[in-house]
Amino acid sequence: MFKTTRAVLVCAALCGFAAAPVFAATTAGGAAMSMSKPKTAQQERMATCNKDAAGKKGDARKEFMKSCLKGETSSDSKLSSSQQRMKTCNAQASAKSLKGDARKSFMSTCLKAK
Repeated sequence: MFKTTRAVLVCAALCGFAAAPVFAATTAGGAAMSMSKPKTAQQERMATCNKDAAGKKGDARKEFMKSCLKGETSSDSKLSSSQQRMKTCNAQASAKSLKGDARKSFMSTCLKAK
């Protein structure tokens, strides 16, 4: 009987010492202290895209998340008129396979046109 009691006391003492670091990482109120790092830009973007994807399912959600995480907008209505013009001119220059000075010249003319 004495050996069993002694074994229980030794186990309790060892368990108590093993739990000491856990108790040291708590605040006075008993809540665990926040040791987390701030979110990265990618994590912030993921959270925002995930919230915006609410209600979408399957392939539609997958495509939305893919474009959202790349920073693409799902609607061109959010673009200002100058941003829309830049997008259109850039697409036209790419379709014509323009490069270098020819592309610069085309973009300049296209962006000035109203």
